[in-house]
Amino acid sequence: MTEPASAATTPDDGSHHLRDLPVADPLDPPIVLIPGIDGTALLFYRQIPALARRFDVVAFPLPPTPPTHTTMATLAADLATLIREVSDQGAILLGESFGGALALTTALAYPELARGLVIVNSFPYVEKRISLRLAPWLLKATRWDAMPLVRRLTSSRLHTSHTLPEDLREFRERSKAIDRYGYIRRLEILQTYDLRRHLHEVTMPTLFLAGDEDHLVESVGWAEFMHARVPDSQVRILEGYGHICLINHDLDLCDHVGPWWEQARHAQPPEIEPDRY
Repeated sequence: MTEPASAATTPDDGSHHLRDLPVADPLDPPIVLIPGIDGTALLFYRQIPALARRFDVVAFPLPPTPPTHTTMATLAADLATLIREVSDQGAILLGESFGGALALTTALAYPELARGLVIVNSFPYVEKRISLRLAPWLLKATRWDAMPLVRRLTSSRLHTSHTLPEDLREFRERSKAIDRYGYIRRLEILQTYDLRRHLHEVTMPTLFLAGDEDHLVESVGWAEFMHARVPDSQVRILEGYGHICLINHDLDLCDHVGPWWEQARHAQPPEIEPDRY
């Protein structure tokens, strides 16, 4: 279930959905924010109030310690349940990185619930298969309390030089809420994730956003790959931004999502069959 919370949210255990409910245009569906592999949804702290200028906003924290039988399909089913709880008209799904993969999976499985998609620094497939298989084992062998140091050492892969020091401090503080076993399980889920041959089935309006300084994922290449295969899609390059871009002081997602949705909602929507793949 969801419960109200202020747009400026302090770190917690990630067990509650975060909501900010402004007076939204009745023609606009709510927008559901799906986090990256951290799963906490706490890194949306800048974007929740920005998007709330126009949309009802709901964040979907991923299960903190999912059982081993959790799959991308079961996460999609949980997300579908949330969408039905908060809206009778479907929702725009905005997913970052792993969250983009989950948003695409949900849109394919439950097209009647996805009015539109915004996919940020994401992918339909992970190419580095050997590294992906090794990562869970390395994390299991690493002391979890050493992860703040690991994040500092890998900062250049996640952030860009114009990320403010206070934003980096906030990122590190909120990252303390990341659940070890949930994080590892999500890495394992990506080992079998591959939507490349299903992209043409994504028929709802879709906006791909990609940071051109993303050194973790080939975001621009994957955005262009998906854009070429998703019929009703647009791609926009976020110049100067890296993989963890949503914490940046000068990035306002509403500046991108608002105009895109204004155009999309006035276009004739394609015919969508509610069958699951």
